[in-house]
Amino acid sequence: MEAISRHFTDDRELLEGCLKQDRIAQKALYEKYASRMLSLCTRYVGNKERAWDVLQDGFITVFEKIGSYNGTGSFEGWMRRIFVNTALMSLRKADILRFSEELATAEREAITEQTALDGISSKELLRLIASMPEGFRVVFNMYIIEGYSHQEIAQIIHISEGSSRSQLSRARIWLQNRLKEKF
Repeated sequence: MEAISRHFTDDRELLEGCLKQDRIAQKALYEKYASRMLSLCTRYVGNKERAWDVLQDGFITVFEKIGSYNGTGSFEGWMRRIFVNTALMSLRKADILRFSEELATAEREAITEQTALDGISSKELLRLIASMPEGFRVVFNMYIIEGYSHQEIAQIIHISEGSSRSQLSRARIWLQNRLKEKF
């Protein structure tokens, strides 16, 4: 990898190489961003095995569409959007975004405002988020972690803004309940 990273000094050079379908540039781009994109994929799909599949599909899309990157905004941000969309398509294909009756009951549960975040490590918190029901996890990740607005979430995953808000609220309730159980 050292020889590869010395060959390309910045993302601009990597992009130019990838546009020419230079395999060394593609490998360098993959090696530079794979771990970050794998973490993002795992947050959405919930397990590493499935996340690896999404990662591979995402990189295929990146290499196919790299010519459409126009330099507006960061290249990594452009890639992140591709990986989020790829993860969401994977969830749709698996028919996991349907919201079951069990999820609706979470809305009716009463909760207190206290939270146990002070006593939990970030690793444990990420593990809890990964174990959320998938519909909750998708909206939670998009809104809280990725910074999408409810309007953007609604457009991307084809739900109403109200559903996005409701799913986020339910996700927070779910997370608070799990934190109360643990602590």
